[in-house]
Amino acid sequence: MKADEVSRYLQDHPEFFEEYAEQMAQLAIPHPHGGRTISIVERQILALREKNRQLEAKLHDMIKFGEENHAISEKMQRLAVALIGAGSGKGVLQTLAFHLREDFALPHFVLHLWQKPEDAADLPEFAAVDERLQVFAETLGQPYCGATTALTGSCFGDAASHLRSQALIALRNGSGTVGLIALGSEEEQRFYAGMGTVYLERLGEMVSAALARTLY
Repeated sequence: MKADEVSRYLQDHPEFFEEYAEQMAQLAIPHPHGGRTISIVERQILALREKNRQLEAKLHDMIKFGEENHAISEKMQRLAVALIGAGSGKGVLQTLAFHLREDFALPHFVLHLWQKPEDAADLPEFAAVDERLQVFAETLGQPYCGATTALTGSCFGDAASHLRSQALIALRNGSGTVGLIALGSEEEQRFYAGMGTVYLERLGEMVSAALARTLY
C-alpha cells in the first residue's frame, strides 16, 4: 500500500486505533529534531506543542494589529475633531500639518491645491505644480502607495532624494480633483504597494470636506 492509501484507510476507519491500541503504543517513530526514536504518543504531543506555538504567534500578531488599528483610529478621530473646529482654509491647512507631523510622526508631507480662491491667503499650498502630476492625481481611484518616482517625488523638493516610499491621496470636491496630499517616508516599507489604504482614504475624505467647507 502507498502512503496516501494508508492515510485514507486510517481516516475512514478510526476504530483501528481502538482495536490495535496496544500495538500503536509500541510503535517507535523518528524524532522530528533528532536521530532517536519516540513513541507515537510523544510525537503527537510534540505536534500539539508546535501547533500551540503557531496559534500563539498568530494570536500575538492579531492583538498587535488590533492595537495598531486602535491607535490609528484615535489619531484619525482627533484629526477629524480638529478639522471640524477649523474656521478657515488656512486653519484647516495648519491643523492638518500639525497632526501629520506631531500625531502621525510624518515629517515629510506636502499638500497641493490646483486653484486658489480669490479671497484665499497667498500660501505655498497654492503654488503651481507640474500638469502631469495633476493628471496623475485625477487617475487615482484610491491612494497610491509605493516607491517614489521622478514625477511624484518632485512634490517634496530637496527632501525627495532622501525618501524611499510615499503615499499620494487625491483631494476631490464633488466629482472633480482639486488637489493632492503627498506623504513621504525615509523607510521603504512605511508605504508599500498592496498595503491597506482605508485610513488614507478617510484622510482624503476628511481633508476634502474641510477644504470644501472653508475654501470652495
